Amino acid sequence: MEIIIGLVIGLLVGATVAYFISGGKAKAQDQSHQQEAERLLADARLQAEKELADAKLRAEQTFAEYKDKQEAFKKQKIAESREKFARYKEEFKQEKAEELVELREKREALKEEQASMKEERASFKADLDEILRAKESFQQREEEIQSRKAQLEEEIERTREKQTELDTQHDRFTQELEKIASLSQSEAKQRLLEEVRAKAETDAMSLRRELLVEAKEDAAKDARKVVINTIQRMCAEMTIENTVSVFSLDSDSVKGQIIGREGRNIRAIEAATGAELVVDDTPETIVISSFDPIRREVARLSLKRLVSDGRIHPARIEEVVAKTRKELEDGIKEIGQKTVIELDIHGLPAELIRMVGRMRYRSSYGQNLLKHSVETAHLCAVMAAEMGLNKKQVKLAKRAGLLHDIGKVADEDNELSHALYGMQLAEKLNENPIVVNAIGAHHDEIEMNNIISPIVQACDAISGARPGARREILEGYITRIKELEDIAKKNEGVNSAFAMQAGRELRVLVEADKVSDQHADELSFKISQEIQETMQYPGQIKVMVIRETRSVAYAR
Repeated sequence: MEIIIGLVIGLLVGATVAYFISGGKAKAQDQSHQQEAERLLADARLQAEKELADAKLRAEQTFAEYKDKQEAFKKQKIAESREKFARYKEEFKQEKAEELVELREKREALKEEQASMKEERASFKADLDEILRAKESFQQREEEIQSRKAQLEEEIERTREKQTELDTQHDRFTQELEKIASLSQSEAKQRLLEEVRAKAETDAMSLRRELLVEAKEDAAKDARKVVINTIQRMCAEMTIENTVSVFSLDSDSVKGQIIGREGRNIRAIEAATGAELVVDDTPETIVISSFDPIRREVARLSLKRLVSDGRIHPARIEEVVAKTRKELEDGIKEIGQKTVIELDIHGLPAELIRMVGRMRYRSSYGQNLLKHSVETAHLCAVMAAEMGLNKKQVKLAKRAGLLHDIGKVADEDNELSHALYGMQLAEKLNENPIVVNAIGAHHDEIEMNNIISPIVQACDAISGARPGARREILEGYITRIKELEDIAKKNEGVNSAFAMQAGRELRVLVEADKVSDQHADELSFKISQEIQETMQYPGQIKVMVIRETRSVAYAR
């Protein structure tokens, strides 16, 4: 731009100079012309300087705009680069995190597999040690048998010698007797046979009479046994709904995983839950059997979780059973809270709410205990209202009706009846004295001191006595099963005991460090004898004492 302005100014100056030169050559230049030329020259210079200043200003503005645009473009590119870098960095972090999670899962799987292999190795070692011990015992027994055999051969030889000597003496005595009695051997034999026949006929008549009496007694025993077996069979039919749960499988191939190698998984499940698993030919079905509904539910939920997870081994089984038992306890609390909310009962202690929830998994003579208690509570409220009692007394009647059988869901064994134990428990938890008296007096074990107590007693009888509400055979069966377990648990060294197969088998788990193998044999015999002496039962009961040793170590 400055070059163009310079050219314009040069052209103007040249034209002016040429004009004056041409005027000089013509020799006709006056003063006015000279002044006009000077003025034009001055105007041209001013115009040129003005144009030059404007051009410089525009150039500076253009350069400034170009610089601003360049700076903005630079900032935009930098921002885009930073954004891309941040995005790439976040993607990289996410990929790394996913890889770390996958690596951690693989590491946990390897650790579990390693633990399982260690456990199997320990099991193999234990089996090998047991085989070696059995081999040594067998060798000792064989040596004892050989020694005993030699002794027997010597005794047999001595016996033969004595038999020969006795035969010789018998012949000599016979000859002497013939001389003394003046009878031959055949005559003496005939006389002896006649005497023996007469005595035998007399003894036979007496024996016949005794056998007839014994036969009648045996027939009466057999008749009682038939009746008892029939009752037992009918009891099983009536209790199957309350003692058996059916677990459905998607495929029969899962049964092998549940059973495990040599049955170790199914033994671990039964030992952890106390319920019996029956895996038969029924397709896609496993039967869970136990008289205790809580044990049955723990076994069912644990099986469901193990099958969905796919990892089934003893360590995992114990972990899942413990977790399931904890979740079931939480569910019991929720059931108790829901029940008291539905009955509009307020201010009930947390321990009593938990025990109300436990009623859901107990039965009384075949009747669900929670349903019976809720029904009794409603009946008490209605009866109290019909009798014209005030609202506070109606609420107390409903409260006492719900809690009247709370002693049946005790956490520990107690020598008291359920009514007295429930009364003590309610009193310990600062329950209303009227409710406490109603709980203890609903079976006439203590004296009633208020109007609510007879209402609770009457409504309890109404709920339990209606047709189809209860089955007393089931209650007797459950009592017998509990007595079996209690007999085993009271022995020293017993960790837990579970009655299986409708009470025909008792499995006793003992502590390995307190009970030896020899003591385990003695313990099984002792328990069986105590059951035989103190209980009445049909058929026979198999007592199985299980002693298990575990060695656990962690590689960190």
